[in-house]
Amino acid sequence: MTAAPQPGNPRAEVGGRATARAVCVLAPNPSPMTLDGTNTWIVSEPDSEFAVVIDPGPLDEGHLSTVVSTAHSLGKRIALTLLTHGHPDHAEGAGRFAELTGTPVRALDPALRLGDEGLAVGDVVTTGGLELRVVPTPGHTADSLSFHLPADRAVLTGDTVLGRGTTVVAHPDGRLGDYLDSLRRLQALTMHDGVATVLPGHGPVLADARGAVEFYLAHRAHRLAQVETAVERGLATPSEVVAHVYADVDRALWPAAELSVRAQLDYLLEHGLI
Repeated sequence: MTAAPQPGNPRAEVGGRATARAVCVLAPNPSPMTLDGTNTWIVSEPDSEFAVVIDPGPLDEGHLSTVVSTAHSLGKRIALTLLTHGHPDHAEGAGRFAELTGTPVRALDPALRLGDEGLAVGDVVTTGGLELRVVPTPGHTADSLSFHLPADRAVLTGDTVLGRGTTVVAHPDGRLGDYLDSLRRLQALTMHDGVATVLPGHGPVLADARGAVEFYLAHRAHRLAQVETAVERGLATPSEVVAHVYADVDRALWPAAELSVRAQLDYLLEHGLI
């Protein structure tokens, strides 16, 4: 992730109610990589007693208990846990959360599942009348998913699109070609399926989903051109490319930037551009 500004009309605050069906509970794990912390989402139909939790977050007893108590305060019982991907800041607490709530955990990666059901491309999750459509968005990681919430014209993006800055393509698991395809898939949701709001895995809600995704696509094209130019100038190693291309980025983020650079170099090699 980087701290680059982006459009999308982000809200100033992080946490709390975001839409008629989605409430965010912010995990206490802020860092340069996680921004304000991980956004754990409680999603439910307004008149239903059942709720779905997306990304319970790190293994932090206080946070997990807060998610449960927040759901109860809303008059909801947690019936299902979903994961956008397996990074610990999103998924480490899932096993303990399943113990606290008695819920199955559904994920794309079988290693992360608890229960008989996983998640697959094209699945529609229906719990308590809620409809969540599973959208494949690999690239940040191979197992990354987003969840389209049609009733709120929203999409929950995990780490694929953030509420502030940009995300890392976590090479070698993450691949730039996959990531660009995923951004185009999200762009199509904003153009053809009415998606207006991004509910991200970190940072504030974005009220201009199309603007945010188009910024990400433009940013990736710009960075890719910078990496290609750096290689043409004789910079031979990923660390050299990072020091040149990401000179304006907090050095604490350079290890993550190097993962993205490695993914970009692979992409350029695969396409015969270097």
